[in-house]
Formats: sequence, structure tokens, C-alpha cells
Amino acid sequence: MAARGVAPRPTLRGVVSTESGFYSTIDYTVDGHDTQREFVAAFAEIQERWVRVHPGYRSARFHVSADRSRVCNIVHWASEADFRHFVETSDTVIRAVGPGPQPLDA
Repeated sequence: MAARGVAPRPTLRGVVSTESGFYSTIDYTVDGHDTQREFVAAFAEIQERWVRVHPGYRSARFHVSADRSRVCNIVHWASEADFRHFVETSDTVIRAVGPGPQPLDA
């Protein structure tokens, strides 16, 4: 999803916590408060519709920066294996933003 001409460049990384489970984070750079709100709304819907049904999913939290330049999504999984399985088997990105560039029919 690109709002107002900003192409998000997410950073995906796993984070270990003292709480049980595994945490993955996606950090987006955005161009202001309205875009932050749009991202949170869109990704909250994605979490609700497609992510939460995957085995090991526990919760998702969204954080927005005070300077309005970032949105961080922290997803709690029961285990790193559950997170890896989601990444390997999920079509959530394709559902959310489409399949990407497609070849033109000649």
C-alpha cells in the first residue's frame, strides 16, 4: 500500500522477548499522521482477516511515532516456528497489496 506517493519500505525482523513466545516487527516509514492512520487501519484489517487464523498467532500491536514518520507493527507468536510457518505459507501480502508486476500478454 502506497499512500500519497510514499512507497513503504518495511523492515521485517524477529525480536526475542522475556515473555513467552516470539515477536516479529514490521517498521514502516510514512509521510505523516494521516498515512499513519491509514496504515494502522489497513494492517489491523489484515491482521483480523488473514493473520490471526494462523496457528501460533497471539496478538498484534501498532505503535506510531510522535514525529509522525513511522508505524511499527509488533506481532506476538507462540513460537519462532509458528512465525516461520506463517511466512512460508501465507499469501497475506498478495491479498493485501496484490501479486506485484505481471507479464504483459504478447
